[in-house]
Amino acid sequence: MDFNFSDDQEQLRDAVRKWVDKGYGFEHRRGLVKAGGFSREAYGELAGLGLTGLYVAEEHGGMGMGPVDAMVALEELGRGIVLEPLGQTLIASGVLSGYADAALQGAWLPRIAAGEALVVLAYQERAARYRLDVCAAHAKKTGDGWSVSGHKSVVPAGDQADAFLVPATIDGKIALFLVERAASGVAARGYATQDGSRAAEVVFQDAAAALVTADGLAALEHGVDIGIAALCAEAVGTIDKTMEITAEYLNTRKQFGVVISSFQALRHRMADMKMQQELARSMSYYATLKLNSPADERRRAMARAKYQLGQSMRFVGQNSVQLHGGIGVTDEYVGSHYFKRLTQMEMLFGDTLHHLGEVSARMQDKAGVFA
Repeated sequence: MDFNFSDDQEQLRDAVRKWVDKGYGFEHRRGLVKAGGFSREAYGELAGLGLTGLYVAEEHGGMGMGPVDAMVALEELGRGIVLEPLGQTLIASGVLSGYADAALQGAWLPRIAAGEALVVLAYQERAARYRLDVCAAHAKKTGDGWSVSGHKSVVPAGDQADAFLVPATIDGKIALFLVERAASGVAARGYATQDGSRAAEVVFQDAAAALVTADGLAALEHGVDIGIAALCAEAVGTIDKTMEITAEYLNTRKQFGVVISSFQALRHRMADMKMQQELARSMSYYATLKLNSPADERRRAMARAKYQLGQSMRFVGQNSVQLHGGIGVTDEYVGSHYFKRLTQMEMLFGDTLHHLGEVSARMQDKAGVFA
Protein backbone atom coordinates (compact mmCIF):
# COMPACT_ATOMS: atom_id res chain seq x y z
CA MET A 1 0.00 0.00 0.00
CA ASP A 2 1.30 3.44 -0.97
CA PHE A 3 1.42 5.78 2.03
CA ASN A 4 2.98 8.67 0.11
CA PHE A 5 0.93 11.85 -0.07
CA SER A 6 0.03 13.48 -3.38
CA ASP A 7 1.48 16.81 -4.46
CA ASP A 8 -1.87 18.49 -3.72
CA GLN A 9 -1.92 17.04 -0.22
CA GLU A 10 1.63 18.20 0.44
CA GLN A 11 0.70 21.68 -0.77
CA LEU A 12 -2.29 21.64 1.58
CA ARG A 13 -0.03 20.59 4.46
CA ASP A 14 2.44 23.36 3.65
CA ALA A 15 -0.30 26.02 3.47
CA VAL A 16 -1.81 25.03 6.82
CA ARG A 17 1.60 24.77 8.51
CA LYS A 18 2.56 28.25 7.31
CA TRP A 19 -0.71 29.65 8.64
CA VAL A 20 -0.18 27.98 12.02
CA ASP A 21 3.43 29.18 12.27
CA LYS A 22 2.74 32.76 11.19
CA GLY A 23 -0.83 33.39 12.31
CA TYR A 24 -1.34 31.18 15.33
CA GLY A 25 1.80 31.46 17.46
CA PHE A 26 1.85 30.62 21.15
CA GLU A 27 1.37 34.18 22.41
CA HIS A 28 -1.46 34.77 19.93
CA ARG A 29 -3.13 31.57 21.13
CA ARG A 30 -2.75 32.62 24.78
CA GLY A 31 -4.53 35.84 23.91
CA LEU A 32 -7.41 33.89 22.35
CA VAL A 33 -7.65 31.71 25.46
CA LYS A 34 -7.90 34.79 27.67
CA ALA A 35 -10.54 36.24 25.33
CA GLY A 36 -12.74 33.16 25.69
CA GLY A 37 -11.20 30.28 23.75
CA PHE A 38 -12.82 30.82 20.36
CA SER A 39 -12.19 33.38 17.64
CA ARG A 40 -14.52 34.03 14.70
CA GLU A 41 -11.64 35.77 12.99
CA ALA A 42 -9.41 32.71 13.25
CA TYR A 43 -12.28 30.47 12.15
CA GLY A 44 -12.75 32.76 9.15
CA GLU A 45 -9.08 32.34 8.29
CA LEU A 46 -9.54 28.56 8.33
CA ALA A 47 -12.42 29.08 5.91
CA GLY A 48 -10.13 31.24 3.77
CA LEU A 49 -7.77 28.28 3.49
CA GLY A 50 -10.70 26.16 2.31
CA LEU A 51 -10.65 23.93 5.39
CA THR A 52 -14.29 24.45 6.38
CA GLY A 53 -15.29 23.14 2.94
CA LEU A 54 -13.10 20.02 2.88
CA TYR A 55 -16.09 17.65 3.18
CA VAL A 56 -18.55 19.81 1.26
CA ALA A 57 -19.21 18.98 -2.38
CA GLU A 58 -18.19 21.49 -5.04
CA GLU A 59 -21.84 22.02 -6.00
CA HIS A 60 -22.34 23.54 -2.54
CA GLY A 61 -19.21 25.69 -2.70
CA GLY A 62 -16.84 23.24 -1.00
CA MET A 63 -13.64 21.51 -2.03
CA GLY A 64 -15.07 18.00 -2.26
CA MET A 65 -12.02 16.38 -0.69
CA GLY A 66 -11.78 13.24 1.41
CA PRO A 67 -10.56 11.84 4.73
CA VAL A 68 -6.85 11.81 3.84
CA ASP A 69 -6.91 15.49 2.92
CA ALA A 70 -8.67 16.26 6.20
CA MET A 71 -6.09 14.21 8.11
CA VAL A 72 -3.24 16.20 6.55
CA ALA A 73 -4.81 19.51 7.54
CA LEU A 74 -5.74 18.41 11.06
CA GLU A 75 -2.24 17.15 11.82
CA GLU A 76 -0.95 20.66 11.17
CA LEU A 77 -3.69 22.27 13.25
CA GLY A 78 -2.76 19.85 16.03
CA ARG A 79 0.83 21.08 15.92
CA GLY A 80 -0.48 24.54 16.75
CA ILE A 81 -3.12 23.28 19.24
CA VAL A 82 -5.65 25.41 17.37
CA LEU A 83 -8.72 26.14 19.48
CA GLU A 84 -11.32 26.49 16.75
CA PRO A 85 -13.18 23.14 16.29
CA LEU A 86 -12.63 22.25 12.65
CA GLY A 87 -13.35 18.62 13.48
CA GLN A 88 -16.91 19.61 14.36
CA THR A 89 -17.28 21.28 10.97
CA LEU A 90 -16.18 18.05 9.29
CA ILE A 91 -18.76 16.11 11.33
CA ALA A 92 -21.56 18.49 10.35
CA SER A 93 -20.50 18.48 6.69
CA GLY A 94 -20.28 14.69 6.54
CA VAL A 95 -23.57 14.05 8.33
CA LEU A 96 -25.58 16.63 6.38
CA SER A 97 -24.08 15.46 3.07
CA GLY A 98 -24.84 11.83 3.82
CA TYR A 99 -28.22 11.98 5.56
CA ALA A 100 -30.06 15.30 5.08
CA ASP A 101 -32.48 16.03 2.26
CA ALA A 102 -31.60 18.35 -0.62
CA ALA A 103 -33.37 21.35 0.92
CA LEU A 104 -31.48 21.13 4.21
CA GLN A 105 -28.19 20.56 2.41
CA GLY A 106 -28.79 23.58 0.19
CA ALA A 107 -29.63 25.75 3.18
CA TRP A 108 -26.60 24.86 5.32
CA LEU A 109 -23.71 23.30 3.38
CA PRO A 110 -22.81 26.46 1.40
CA ARG A 111 -22.77 28.47 4.64
CA ILE A 112 -20.63 25.85 6.36
CA ALA A 113 -18.18 25.75 3.45
CA ALA A 114 -17.87 29.54 3.45
CA GLY A 115 -17.24 29.66 7.19
CA GLU A 116 -20.42 31.67 7.69
CA ALA A 117 -22.08 29.03 9.89
CA LEU A 118 -20.53 26.89 12.61
CA VAL A 119 -22.59 23.74 13.17
CA VAL A 120 -21.53 21.43 16.02
CA LEU A 121 -22.65 18.05 17.33
CA ALA A 122 -24.55 18.26 20.62
CA TYR A 123 -24.93 14.65 21.69
CA GLN A 124 -23.39 14.05 25.13
CA GLU A 125 -25.69 13.57 28.10
CA ARG A 126 -24.70 13.18 31.73
CA ALA A 127 -26.12 9.67 32.13
CA ALA A 128 -24.89 8.27 28.82
CA ARG A 129 -21.26 7.51 29.78
CA TYR A 130 -20.15 7.78 26.12
CA ARG A 131 -22.88 5.40 24.88
CA LEU A 132 -24.47 6.72 21.71
CA ASP A 133 -27.66 4.68 22.08
CA VAL A 134 -28.56 6.35 25.40
CA CYS A 135 -30.58 9.49 24.76
CA ALA A 136 -32.99 11.22 27.15
CA ALA A 137 -33.70 14.17 24.81
CA HIS A 138 -36.97 13.76 22.95
CA ALA A 139 -38.74 15.29 19.98
CA LYS A 140 -42.35 15.75 19.01
CA LYS A 141 -44.23 16.77 15.89
CA THR A 142 -45.52 20.34 15.85
CA GLY A 143 -47.58 21.19 12.79
CA ASP A 144 -45.30 21.08 9.77
CA GLY A 145 -42.13 20.80 11.85
CA TRP A 146 -40.59 19.37 14.99
CA SER A 147 -39.58 20.54 18.44
CA VAL A 148 -36.79 19.15 20.64
CA SER A 149 -36.42 19.14 24.42
CA GLY A 150 -33.39 17.96 26.38
CA HIS A 151 -30.04 18.82 27.94
CA LYS A 152 -26.72 18.26 26.15
CA SER A 153 -23.37 18.61 27.92
CA VAL A 154 -19.83 19.63 26.91
CA VAL A 155 -20.92 20.89 23.49
CA PRO A 156 -17.83 22.25 21.65
CA ALA A 157 -18.08 26.03 21.26
CA GLY A 158 -21.75 25.58 22.11
CA ASP A 159 -22.35 29.22 23.01
CA GLN A 160 -20.68 30.37 19.79
CA ALA A 161 -22.17 27.90 17.30
CA ASP A 162 -24.86 28.89 14.85
CA ALA A 163 -26.66 25.55 14.96
CA PHE A 164 -26.51 22.10 16.54
CA LEU A 165 -26.94 18.55 15.32
CA VAL A 166 -29.04 17.04 18.11
CA PRO A 167 -30.04 13.39 18.60
CA ALA A 168 -33.46 13.02 20.20
CA THR A 169 -35.94 10.17 20.49
CA ILE A 170 -39.24 9.76 18.66
CA ASP A 171 -41.32 6.95 20.15
CA GLY A 172 -38.19 5.40 21.64
CA LYS A 173 -36.10 5.55 18.44
CA ILE A 174 -33.25 8.03 18.00
CA ALA A 175 -33.58 10.58 15.21
CA LEU A 176 -31.22 13.43 14.36
CA PHE A 177 -32.27 17.09 14.16
CA LEU A 178 -30.73 20.43 13.28
CA VAL A 179 -31.56 23.18 15.78
CA GLU A 180 -30.47 26.80 15.38
CA ARG A 181 -28.94 28.42 18.45
CA ALA A 182 -31.10 31.51 17.88
CA ALA A 183 -34.29 29.43 18.02
CA SER A 184 -36.75 30.08 20.84
CA GLY A 185 -36.25 27.60 23.67
CA VAL A 186 -32.47 27.21 23.26
CA ALA A 187 -30.21 28.29 26.13
CA ALA A 188 -26.43 27.83 26.07
CA ARG A 189 -24.14 28.37 29.06
CA GLY A 190 -20.54 28.59 27.88
CA TYR A 191 -17.35 27.95 29.82
CA ALA A 192 -13.63 27.44 29.28
CA THR A 193 -12.26 23.90 29.21
CA GLN A 194 -8.96 22.60 30.57
CA ASP A 195 -7.08 23.09 27.31
CA GLY A 196 -8.27 26.68 26.85
CA SER A 197 -10.96 25.95 24.27
CA ARG A 198 -14.67 26.50 24.76
CA ALA A 199 -17.68 24.30 25.50
CA ALA A 200 -21.23 24.76 26.75
CA GLU A 201 -24.18 23.17 28.46
CA VAL A 202 -27.09 23.51 26.06
CA VAL A 203 -30.74 23.18 27.10
CA PHE A 204 -33.50 22.73 24.53
CA GLN A 205 -37.05 23.44 25.65
CA ASP A 206 -39.55 22.81 22.85
CA ALA A 207 -37.00 24.32 20.45
CA ALA A 208 -37.96 24.38 16.76
CA ALA A 209 -35.97 21.76 14.84
CA ALA A 210 -35.49 20.43 11.31
CA LEU A 211 -35.37 16.65 10.90
CA VAL A 212 -32.08 15.51 9.37
CA THR A 213 -32.86 11.79 9.42
CA ALA A 214 -35.14 9.39 11.26
CA ASP A 215 -32.24 6.89 11.32
CA GLY A 216 -30.50 9.03 13.89
CA LEU A 217 -28.32 6.39 15.55
CA ALA A 218 -26.63 5.44 12.28
CA ALA A 219 -26.04 9.10 11.44
CA LEU A 220 -24.78 9.81 14.97
CA GLU A 221 -22.37 6.87 14.88
CA HIS A 222 -21.06 8.02 11.51
CA GLY A 223 -20.63 11.58 12.77
CA VAL A 224 -18.78 10.46 15.89
CA ASP A 225 -16.51 8.26 13.77
CA ILE A 226 -15.67 11.26 11.59
CA GLY A 227 -14.88 13.10 14.83
CA ILE A 228 -12.67 10.27 16.12
CA ALA A 229 -10.66 10.11 12.89
CA ALA A 230 -10.25 13.91 12.96
CA LEU A 231 -9.22 13.82 16.61
CA CYS A 232 -6.66 11.08 15.95
CA ALA A 233 -5.08 13.15 13.17
CA GLU A 234 -5.01 16.26 15.34
CA ALA A 235 -3.47 14.26 18.19
CA VAL A 236 -0.64 13.07 15.95
CA GLY A 237 0.26 16.68 15.19
CA THR A 238 0.10 17.57 18.89
CA ILE A 239 2.31 14.59 19.77
CA ASP A 240 4.80 15.55 17.05
CA LYS A 241 5.13 19.08 18.40
CA THR A 242 5.35 17.82 22.00
CA MET A 243 8.25 15.60 20.97
CA GLU A 244 10.00 18.53 19.29
CA ILE A 245 9.57 20.75 22.36
CA THR A 246 10.87 18.01 24.67
CA ALA A 247 13.90 17.21 22.48
CA GLU A 248 14.78 20.91 22.25
CA TYR A 249 14.63 21.22 26.05
CA LEU A 250 16.81 18.15 26.61
CA ASN A 251 19.36 19.49 24.12
CA THR A 252 19.46 22.86 25.94
CA ARG A 253 19.14 22.10 29.67
CA LYS A 254 22.44 21.35 31.40
CA GLN A 255 23.34 19.45 34.56
CA PHE A 256 26.84 18.73 35.79
CA GLY A 257 28.19 20.79 32.90
CA VAL A 258 26.59 18.71 30.10
CA VAL A 259 23.27 18.77 28.29
CA ILE A 260 20.86 16.29 29.82
CA SER A 261 20.13 14.72 26.43
CA SER A 262 23.46 12.91 26.89
CA PHE A 263 22.08 10.95 29.87
CA GLN A 264 21.32 7.40 28.79
CA ALA A 265 18.19 7.03 30.94
CA LEU A 266 16.62 10.10 29.35
CA ARG A 267 17.56 8.95 25.86
CA HIS A 268 15.79 5.66 26.57
CA ARG A 269 12.72 7.58 27.73
CA MET A 270 12.67 9.58 24.49
CA ALA A 271 13.00 6.35 22.51
CA ASP A 272 9.91 4.98 24.27
CA MET A 273 8.04 8.19 23.48
CA LYS A 274 9.12 7.93 19.85
CA MET A 275 7.67 4.43 19.67
CA GLN A 276 4.32 5.69 20.98
CA GLN A 277 4.46 8.57 18.50
CA GLU A 278 4.78 6.17 15.57
CA LEU A 279 2.10 3.83 16.91
CA ALA A 280 -0.23 6.85 17.11
CA ARG A 281 0.59 7.87 13.55
CA SER A 282 -0.02 4.37 12.20
CA MET A 283 -3.39 4.06 13.92
CA SER A 284 -4.42 7.52 12.76
CA TYR A 285 -3.74 6.43 9.18
CA TYR A 286 -5.73 3.27 9.86
CA ALA A 287 -8.71 5.25 11.16
CA THR A 288 -8.64 7.61 8.19
CA LEU A 289 -8.46 4.79 5.63
CA LYS A 290 -11.36 2.95 7.31
CA LEU A 291 -13.63 5.98 7.52
CA ASN A 292 -15.59 5.08 4.38
CA SER A 293 -15.82 1.36 5.19
CA PRO A 294 -19.10 -0.41 6.08
CA ALA A 295 -20.48 0.73 9.45
CA ASP A 296 -19.50 -2.28 11.57
CA GLU A 297 -15.96 -2.41 10.18
CA ARG A 298 -15.63 1.36 10.54
CA ARG A 299 -16.80 1.32 14.17
CA ARG A 300 -14.30 -1.41 15.11
CA ALA A 301 -11.50 0.53 13.43
CA MET A 302 -12.34 3.76 15.26
CA ALA A 303 -12.45 2.01 18.64
CA ARG A 304 -9.03 0.44 18.01
CA ALA A 305 -7.54 3.71 16.83
CA LYS A 306 -8.93 5.78 19.69
CA TYR A 307 -7.69 3.21 22.21
CA GLN A 308 -4.12 3.36 20.87
CA LEU A 309 -4.19 7.13 20.51
CA GLY A 310 -5.37 7.40 24.10
CA GLN A 311 -2.43 5.28 25.25
CA SER A 312 0.03 7.29 23.17
CA MET A 313 -1.33 10.71 24.19
CA ARG A 314 -1.14 9.83 27.87
CA PHE A 315 2.37 8.35 27.62
CA VAL A 316 3.91 11.15 25.55
CA GLY A 317 2.21 13.94 27.52
CA GLN A 318 3.10 12.61 30.96
CA ASN A 319 6.67 11.72 30.04
CA SER A 320 7.21 15.12 28.46
CA VAL A 321 6.21 16.77 31.75
CA GLN A 322 8.47 14.45 33.74
CA LEU A 323 11.45 15.13 31.47
CA HIS A 324 10.94 18.87 31.85
CA GLY A 325 10.56 18.82 35.63
CA GLY A 326 8.61 21.63 37.33
CA ILE A 327 8.66 23.97 34.33
CA GLY A 328 6.62 21.42 32.38
CA VAL A 329 3.38 22.34 34.16
CA THR A 330 3.74 26.12 34.35
CA ASP A 331 1.26 28.21 32.38
CA GLU A 332 4.04 30.37 30.96
CA TYR A 333 5.71 27.41 29.27
CA VAL A 334 4.39 26.21 25.93
CA GLY A 335 4.82 22.52 26.77
CA SER A 336 2.19 22.59 29.51
CA HIS A 337 -0.47 23.65 26.99
CA TYR A 338 0.35 20.68 24.76
CA PHE A 339 0.06 18.41 27.79
CA LYS A 340 -3.36 19.87 28.63
CA ARG A 341 -4.56 19.39 25.08
CA LEU A 342 -3.37 15.78 24.96
CA THR A 343 -5.05 15.09 28.29
CA GLN A 344 -8.37 16.50 27.11
CA MET A 345 -8.26 14.77 23.73
CA GLU A 346 -7.94 11.40 25.46
CA MET A 347 -11.39 11.99 26.98
CA LEU A 348 -13.19 13.18 23.84
CA PHE A 349 -15.53 10.81 21.96
CA GLY A 350 -14.97 8.16 24.64
CA ASP A 351 -11.95 7.68 26.86
CA THR A 352 -9.36 4.93 26.52
CA LEU A 353 -11.09 2.43 28.82
CA HIS A 354 -14.40 2.97 27.01
CA HIS A 355 -12.84 2.10 23.66
CA LEU A 356 -10.99 -0.87 25.12
CA GLY A 357 -14.42 -2.17 26.12
CA GLU A 358 -15.75 -1.40 22.64
CA VAL A 359 -12.92 -3.32 20.99
CA SER A 360 -13.48 -6.29 23.30
CA ALA A 361 -17.25 -6.32 22.78
CA ARG A 362 -16.98 -6.07 19.00
CA MET A 363 -14.37 -8.84 18.86
CA GLN A 364 -16.67 -11.08 20.91
CA ASP A 365 -19.59 -10.30 18.59
CA LYS A 366 -17.43 -11.10 15.58
CA ALA A 367 -16.25 -14.35 17.16
CA GLY A 368 -19.87 -15.30 17.86
CA VAL A 369 -20.68 -15.08 14.14
CA PHE A 370 -18.17 -17.84 13.42
CA ALA A 371 -18.96 -19.98 16.49
